[in-house]
Amino acid sequence: MRILVVEDEAKTADYLHKGLSESGYLVEVALNGMDGQHLVQESEFDLIILDVMLPGLDGWQLLQIIRRKWQTPVLFLTARDAVEDRVKGLELGADDYLVKPFSYAELLARVRTLLRRGPPREVEQFVVADLHVDLLKRKVTRAGERLNLTNKEFALLHLLLSREGEVLSRTLIASHVWQMNFDSDTNVVDVAVRRLRAKVDDPFSLKLIHTVRGMGYMLDAHP
Repeated sequence: MRILVVEDEAKTADYLHKGLSESGYLVEVALNGMDGQHLVQESEFDLIILDVMLPGLDGWQLLQIIRRKWQTPVLFLTARDAVEDRVKGLELGADDYLVKPFSYAELLARVRTLLRRGPPREVEQFVVADLHVDLLKRKVTRAGERLNLTNKEFALLHLLLSREGEVLSRTLIASHVWQMNFDSDTNVVDVAVRRLRAKVDDPFSLKLIHTVRGMGYMLDAHP
C-alpha cells in the first residue's frame, strides 16, 4: 500500500514517514501543496494524508484538484480544529479528519480503516420517489415522463442525488459542477438550481429539490 504525506512541518513529516514505513507502508512525502499535486498526478496512491495549512497551494485547494479526477481516500491531519473547518474538509470530499496533536495509534487505526474500504463502487442508477436516473444511458424520467436536461443540469442532479438528504453549500456545488471557486457575487448556482427545478419539480406535486435558507440546497423526498 502506497501512502502520500503532504505536510510542510519537516519534523511531523519525518515522524509520519518513519512510523508508517515501520508499519509496512510505502511512504512518499511532499513538503508543500505544489509538490503534492505533482506526485498525485504522476503516481498512484492508496491513501493521501493531507495538511490544510501548506505553502503555495493549501490543503483545501489540493483536495479540490484531487477530487476532480481521483477518488483516493484522503485523511486531513491538521491543527485547525474548529467545527467549520472539519465540515469544510468533509464537504470538499475528505474521508476523515484528525486534529493535531494526535496519537500515532489513532492515526494508524484510521489509516487502516480507510484502506480497508477499498475503491468506491459507482452507482449506475438512482431512484427517489418517482424520479429515475440512469447514469450510463444519461436518461432521466419523472412519473414515467422523459426529462431533457443539459449537461450541467444532469451533473447538478447527479451531485444532489449522490448526496441525497444532505445540505450542499453553494461553494460545494460550484466546485463539483463547474470546477470553480464560488464567488458570492455570482448567482450561477441559484440560476442552475432554478432551471433544474423547472424541469424536475415544477410540473409535479411532490417537490424533491429544497432550499435550506442560508446554507444551500438538498434533494430529499421527505425533507
